[in-house]
Amino acid sequence: MLKTIIPEYERSNEPLDTERLIYHPDMIRANEWVLSEYKPPTRDFCIFVPCAMRKPYHTSPSHKMYDRIIFGILEQENAHVVVFGTCGITPREIDTEYPFTDYKFMMGKCNVAKIKRDFIKMESERLARYLEKTRDNYKHRVAYCIGDFRTAMEKAVKMTNIEVSIIPKKETMEELANPDKRFVYGSLSQQQYLQDFSDSITEKMNIDARTVGVHEDLSTNDMDWYLL
Repeated sequence: MLKTIIPEYERSNEPLDTERLIYHPDMIRANEWVLSEYKPPTRDFCIFVPCAMRKPYHTSPSHKMYDRIIFGILEQENAHVVVFGTCGITPREIDTEYPFTDYKFMMGKCNVAKIKRDFIKMESERLARYLEKTRDNYKHRVAYCIGDFRTAMEKAVKMTNIEVSIIPKKETMEELANPDKRFVYGSLSQQQYLQDFSDSITEKMNIDARTVGVHEDLSTNDMDWYLL
């Protein structure tokens, strides 16, 4: 049984629903535990996906959508899902742990330039540490992300020189871009993006591509950075 990362009697009284979440002592401590003490599994694939509004993440519509793609291709024992973003870095198997289940702040609502800059710096450094920590744990790495989360992952890849397939493809993003919307590149639940996600896995396995279908009732988007 997993040891509680932060026992209840050691938790901070600071709120977890403000834009200062990224500096929250418990979020920092939990992420340091992941990067220092957590023992990651050895798998063929590590799949990085963004955090979601519904907690725990694996119960959210977006993560169920990702899982249908990931585990429609890969066996459970061949893939490790790691959530990243506002939460920092949260391996799937600890997404029921405080503070990952308890925060309310959404980075997508934040328009404070300093917070966004600090987030990208902090998250890219954490991702770089995780990539280094797991250099020999995975054969392949795929990151499904756009926005600030994607920027942080791109920086982490440059810092470590560890290969990560960052999806959706840039050409797909440009094809779907709508400069009149607040979220120019839209939602990760779009069929074209999900197809890129699926293709990135099948290509690495050297197997035939799968056609991704999107069923409205099964593809509700609740990404942290994106509001319908």
